[in-house]
Amino acid sequence: MVIDKDYEFFLENVLGLMVINSEGNLVYMNRQCADYIKMDQDKSIGKYITEVFPPTKMLDLLTGDKIVNTDFYFHDGRMSVSTQAQLRKNGEVVGVLEYDIIQDLDSLEDILNKYALVLNDEMKYYREEFRNLQRTKYSIENILGSSKKMEDLRKQIKMAATSNSTVIISGETGTGKELVAHSIHNLSSRKFNGFVKINAANFPESLAESEFFGYEDGAFTGAKKGGKKGKFEMADRGTLFIDEVSQLPLTLQPKLLRVLQEHEIDRLGGDKSIPVDVRIVAATNEDLKEMVKAGRFREDLFYRLDVFTIDLPPLRERLEDLPELIMYRIDQLNLEMGKNIVNVEEPVYQYLRKYEWPGNVRELYNIIEKAMNFASGDTLKLEFFRPDSGSGAMDLETLSELGNPIEVVKREAERKLIMHVLAMFRGNKTKASEYLKISRPLLYQKMARLGIK
Repeated sequence: MVIDKDYEFFLENVLGLMVINSEGNLVYMNRQCADYIKMDQDKSIGKYITEVFPPTKMLDLLTGDKIVNTDFYFHDGRMSVSTQAQLRKNGEVVGVLEYDIIQDLDSLEDILNKYALVLNDEMKYYREEFRNLQRTKYSIENILGSSKKMEDLRKQIKMAATSNSTVIISGETGTGKELVAHSIHNLSSRKFNGFVKINAANFPESLAESEFFGYEDGAFTGAKKGGKKGKFEMADRGTLFIDEVSQLPLTLQPKLLRVLQEHEIDRLGGDKSIPVDVRIVAATNEDLKEMVKAGRFREDLFYRLDVFTIDLPPLRERLEDLPELIMYRIDQLNLEMGKNIVNVEEPVYQYLRKYEWPGNVRELYNIIEKAMNFASGDTLKLEFFRPDSGSGAMDLETLSELGNPIEVVKREAERKLIMHVLAMFRGNKTKASEYLKISRPLLYQKMARLGIK
């Protein structure tokens, strides 16, 4: 059991301990504190705190919601780091307590050194995280598919990553050209530097040069003060991904060729060349060789770019990858939509294998998402793929597989009407049933039958 004298012993050994009441008068100060600030302990009790310790921060906590504060004191040749704590009783502020954490420079220096080590580690961590942000969103692990074509593709990506040559990624829309570019960069020796992307089709010819090469202050009307770096400078020591390279203006192509040959760029309005170390990875969904023949793409630039070529297979040529791609998308959508689809019935695969997939994986993911919006239970069924779900109109064979074709279309029309009316009345079933001229119980029956939540 602790006796009163033990409490006194404990309090006397707290550095710089003092307490004021709600009026700001000193009601307690231990011997250690009195000796440190060179004041008479007995004569100080009852005095207003600023008469005892002029630089005090204790008065700041007598009002307001702040209950704790820590600050430095430098007074009369002494230094301390002190903490003040608001004292409350029955919800009312009755005073403030203060004690010192540090009372000498050696202790302060020691803690600052320790903090500097921790801070340095933190800075290293955040620097690395920042580098990660500059890297890529995707890696080779994001390239899905176990078919022979996809295994060959991953081998090509790894080979391209070990090289520093320019790469052309050729493939139809939606085959994942940007994903491949990210993967190459992420496996290369440049992975700790920037991955910068630019779409050659996004800029009018008049702006394309400044986007690629930057400009100096006053280069043109409306130019940013101080000039601006272009994509090449931003990608220095990293990778520049040029998407839709086939859309490069002919006037810009010789300037890009010069960068590839001389490894330097000229800013718009500048009078000196700037050296750059950039690896180019370009993507196209057009045949650049045919464009060269047609005079729409420079032959010399084509041969500079076409050092390492990767051709992406369209989805229709690797239909054996459909189950893996579909389940991957379902897993994503389960999290986004709060669903629990874990199975896919075989007729779904049969149905999707019949389609040509002009939009490739991107189109597949879009169609799966549309079907998931209609899905319920734990299995993705063919009936969730509506006639207008995306892969063209549903063919007659598929309609027949779903049952009576006329009934299928009627059921879908009924479902759309009910969903539209429910949305119009913000989910109010009573108003919706009145509008549809049916009873509320019948509306619930129809909603259950049609899979409307």
